[in-house]
Amino acid sequence: MKLQVELLEKENVHCFKVKGEIDAFTAPLLKERLASIQNLNDLQVELDLSEVEYIDSTGLGVFVGFFKKLKDNNGYMKITGASNRIKRLFEITGLDQIIDVEAMEGGNRDAAI
Repeated sequence: MKLQVELLEKENVHCFKVKGEIDAFTAPLLKERLASIQNLNDLQVELDLSEVEYIDSTGLGVFVGFFKKLKDNNGYMKITGASNRIKRLFEITGLDQIIDVEAMEGGNRDAAI
């Protein structure tokens, strides 16, 4: 499956709408798109994962690397729209303790992990 990453800006927040699967084949595209802004200071980023069906460890690594870069530059990152299964992936790995992860409203859409 392909991955689509669209950047929208609203009220000083960079919003990435991510669609598809994030795995070893598609993670480089996500990393490239996020890297285009990661060195800006005081950046506020929202990653909308409501249309992400799958994330593997490579994808998680991209999120962790991006989070660290933002933090180094006094930025903030929030993940929104995560399905129950994707939110659970962040919980199992402990990443929900450092990254703000919000489940999809209604919270009952599942995706494969």
